[in-house]
Amino acid sequence: MKSLLNFTKKAAVVMLGLACFAQVVHADTLADIKARKKVLIAVDLGAPPFGMTNAKLEPQGSDVETARALAKDLGVELEIVQVTGPNRVPFLMTGKADMVIATFSITPERAKVITFTHPYGASQFVVAAPKGTAIKGLPDLAGKRIAVVRGNMQDSLLTPLAPKGATIVRFDDDATVTAAVVSGQVDGLCTPNALAAAIARQNPTKGLETKFAIKDIPYAIGIRQNEPELQKWLNAWIDTNTKNGRLGQIYQQWVGTPMPDLAQFAAK
Repeated sequence: MKSLLNFTKKAAVVMLGLACFAQVVHADTLADIKARKKVLIAVDLGAPPFGMTNAKLEPQGSDVETARALAKDLGVELEIVQVTGPNRVPFLMTGKADMVIATFSITPERAKVITFTHPYGASQFVVAAPKGTAIKGLPDLAGKRIAVVRGNMQDSLLTPLAPKGATIVRFDDDATVTAAVVSGQVDGLCTPNALAAAIARQNPTKGLETKFAIKDIPYAIGIRQNEPELQKWLNAWIDTNTKNGRLGQIYQQWVGTPMPDLAQFAAK
């Protein structure tokens, strides 16, 4: 009898596992979005000019406009799910969002747990600091405190390159990085050039300027794995709106510079 009970318990566990596996394999978020007539898109509203709020606390920025255009073409209502850099993946994986449009840089580590679409934009990551700060290249970071968002692309790029004596100070999001720079807690920051420019415009007395560039990194829409229909639709949408210039116009409007040539990332 005991053996039969043990066998039954084991069988139940196996069946539960197979059921969960089947749910993952047959996930169809695109169908779910159309059925509910609403798409949940995660956007970082603390990363201007990509995501931010205006004086009325309304979302705006290039990622916000991209999300609005996507929802309109999908024929559904848009619900923006506010995230920060570190919680973009958790919000996606727990179903709080259907996709992430938040300058989500494509990395091999992230690609192990989520799926990326074709790139819809790119960021040049730079080190920026006030004009009076003597920084011209990586060696000059020795003895300096440089802010990054913890676990984000700027952290991954700068940390292995930083010289001995440099202190990488990690914060939870772009907003707290900005506050640290403005208050003088750190000597500079590593961030996308567009964000550095936005911080400089918002805080003209700091005299923030780009000191040197590190690397151009493409970013894409992030979705859960095993979503072939959603991935196919999004890739087609991105390709169409890259070719017709719509995504480039959104980028130009909010970032203030032409969209980088995304063809350079096609084989990556």
